[in-house]
Amino acid sequence: MIGYTIPACTSLRLSPAAIAPLPPLAPLMSTRLYFAAPLFTAAEQAFNAQLAQQLDQLGWRVFLPQVRCAGLTTSQAIYGRCLEGLTQAEVVVAILDGADADSGTCWECGYAVGQNIPVVAVRTDFRQSGDTRGFNAMLLHSAAATVEAKTHLATHIHEALCSVLALSKP
Repeated sequence: MIGYTIPACTSLRLSPAAIAPLPPLAPLMSTRLYFAAPLFTAAEQAFNAQLAQQLDQLGWRVFLPQVRCAGLTTSQAIYGRCLEGLTQAEVVVAILDGADADSGTCWECGYAVGQNIPVVAVRTDFRQSGDTRGFNAMLLHSAAATVEAKTHLATHIHEALCSVLALSKP
């Protein structure tokens, strides 16, 4: 991978209480982040939009498919736009909630891993299974990092992203 510039990122230490809502912070980085998540219900779209906005406020350049594909009317156009976003991404945040993770999100994770784009797997779901804490084993073990939280999610994801990108520097 190409090296990343992460000014002030590794020294940033936010306490969980610091995020409720997130204050705008000076841009910490210009890393392109692809937000992979289910987006078919109003609740999913609202969750995605709120979390993407918080990550944006933390300085990440978020590609949110539900926004970037708005107005597209064919599945081919949507696929093309999402593939463009994935191809340009430097990191993927994947929401893997549910008894079985969303199939489109799983495909996006597989594509990212195949392209050596690190994936941060996120789970807010309290359902657990086996020794994989509710994650699909293939998704868990291919992720560069995992975040399991129900509160202060943007902070936890931000910290995981900083760690993952710091480790991927040549």
